[in-house]
Amino acid sequence: MKKSILSFVAVIAVIALLCCTAVFGLTVGPVSVPSALDEEDGIRRGLDLVGGSSITFEAVLEDGYDTANLETDMASVQAMMQKRLDSLGYTEATVELVGDRRVKVDIPAINDPAEAVSTLGATAQLKFVDADGNTILDGSGIKSAKSGYGQLSESDFSSQHYVEVTFKEDAVETWAEATKAAANAEDGKNTIKIMMDDEVLSEPSVSSEYAATGITGDTCVISGSFTAETAKTLAEQINIGQLPFSLEEVSMSSVGPQLGEKALSTSVKAGAIGILLVMLFMILFYRLPGLVASIALLFYTALDLVILSVAHVNLSLPGIAGIILSIGMAVDANVVIFERMKDELSNGKTIRAAIDSGFHRAFSAILDSNITTLIAAFVLYFMGTGTVKGFALTLGIGVVLSMFTAVTVTHFLLNRMADFRLTDPKFYGVRKKKEA
Repeated sequence: MKKSILSFVAVIAVIALLCCTAVFGLTVGPVSVPSALDEEDGIRRGLDLVGGSSITFEAVLEDGYDTANLETDMASVQAMMQKRLDSLGYTEATVELVGDRRVKVDIPAINDPAEAVSTLGATAQLKFVDADGNTILDGSGIKSAKSGYGQLSESDFSSQHYVEVTFKEDAVETWAEATKAAANAEDGKNTIKIMMDDEVLSEPSVSSEYAATGITGDTCVISGSFTAETAKTLAEQINIGQLPFSLEEVSMSSVGPQLGEKALSTSVKAGAIGILLVMLFMILFYRLPGLVASIALLFYTALDLVILSVAHVNLSLPGIAGIILSIGMAVDANVVIFERMKDELSNGKTIRAAIDSGFHRAFSAILDSNITTLIAAFVLYFMGTGTVKGFALTLGIGVVLSMFTAVTVTHFLLNRMADFRLTDPKFYGVRKKKEA
């Protein structure tokens, strides 16, 4: 009994600490968990809640550009910008094509348009530059890039990650001459920088074995201390830097919040009232299990907010909807479990046996429903953009946490209740036992 009381108190203390962390943040040594209310370091707010910046770019077409490729190239621009914003954590940002040559970008929480342009780095001009700062090739000379893993030569039996770049036919000779010059240069100047928007992505050196001819052929392998992730990232950066034109800003402006602070405050209050009403319903209908479910719901909500805060998720109205929907699913799992428990108690089983049997019988139904929801969330996240991705992200995180809460926290607390000898079926929402 004493151990049960101590473990129960410990769990309640952890839940209380988690709730305080979600609201006020927590710093322990080098580890810092920001408050969910911290707009800078915690959960970011989307464009519809705090506004941001809107920038319109126009493609600058050089003489000789084939306009038949314009539609495809503008689609690449849109994908490149969206990918950059997603990688920077602005999943709620929107990128849309306007007309034939323009693209409009809305970025939340950045109220200075010039800062937004700097953050986006929209020109995406890829360059290969020698040690003297001379541009050898630009993105138009690249056909493709891909990452790989394996042996790079017959004499070296070790395998490593690498990036293979394929050049267009008219760039092969230029590349051979540039690599020949680099191979004959003194140490420190035998490098070729791969740059995008004046940022160095990689600076590989050219081996002296290419001093006679340079790197001939239409492919070149870049190796070094790559991991699978860094090799893949470099290949993707080279690929998105192949745009045959640059972009210039034609308009920049600040965007006000579409919903505003008042609407956000109202939404939070409505969510809090909804959670309290759900907790009240669970306690009145299921009694002791309802109280346990309410405690577990507080744990779930606090843990969800902490994770969203640590991940710096951009939260818009659809994202809030995803959180509330996952809260409903967390309660739904408890309802299924408690109904199974009531059936077992009505059939004369003991409290502990009813608890174990209820969880066992309900688990498959809970697992199936959560997996199907997760599949939908994954599809929405990987196929959607902007606020759709935000909704899918909060829903997916919530579903995983709700399942964890239902099958672990709720189960643990109910077993501790059984240890306290609260065995009367009326405490569990059962009015009377069925007669044998």
